[in-house]
Amino acid sequence: MKAKIKRIDKSLPLPEYKTPGAAALDCAARETTIAEPGKLTLVPLNICIKPPKNHYVMLAARSSLPKKGLMLANGIGIGDEDFSGNKDEYRAAIYNFTDKPVTIERGDRIAQIIFRPYEKIEWEEVENLEGESRGGFGSTGI
Repeated sequence: MKAKIKRIDKSLPLPEYKTPGAAALDCAARETTIAEPGKLTLVPLNICIKPPKNHYVMLAARSSLPKKGLMLANGIGIGDEDFSGNKDEYRAAIYNFTDKPVTIERGDRIAQIIFRPYEKIEWEEVENLEGESRGGFGSTGI
């Protein structure tokens, strides 16, 4: 599968798989950014992407991000197939959950992307789903 990609700063590497078994491509910060404590910071990732038809890009945190006291504020990000213009740079919405500023250096790998296929659905509205109710949200827990 091929996808078109545009780098803003060509001196930084393209996202890449770091091991033969990696499912996601690591993305690097385009500029040094300070994440203030308890604040949301957008970190530019240096890439604009046009996914293949009927695919989206899932942006997730690298597992090392919480070690720095940071997390993706939205859990995961979705890059729609039509978020693909020359100025549609991917950014990581970072939240600093510590009580001190955290510096993200230019080139730090902070996020990862995975390409996923999708299908559109059509609603079929019904009055009865014909399934047994399980008891609501969290019903299988204690």
